[in-house]
Amino acid sequence: MKVSNITIEDLKNYLVVSHAEDDGLITAILTASKAFVSSYTGLSAERLDSSEDLSMAVLILSAEMYDNRAYNIDATTKINPVISALLDLHSVNLL
Repeated sequence: MKVSNITIEDLKNYLVVSHAEDDGLITAILTASKAFVSSYTGLSAERLDSSEDLSMAVLILSAEMYDNRAYNIDATTKINPVISALLDLHSVNLL
């Protein structure tokens, strides 16, 4: 699956959400996740679509955002290691 082809229905299936009450939130999360993956990797939308595994990163990140909606200030909080590993494989903007 290409990143650009991930729909709210795909994400709801991944999240196991069957109601429409959170559709607005889930849409915002999907948009934010795609933007985060693009920013983190430095890849354009077209280049994101060339790597099938990045769609999994978007889904995992979206699930994290949906499940953990509380804002916590904690110095030990880091990005999910699975997301980090997937995104680091494709990052072109590393220093």
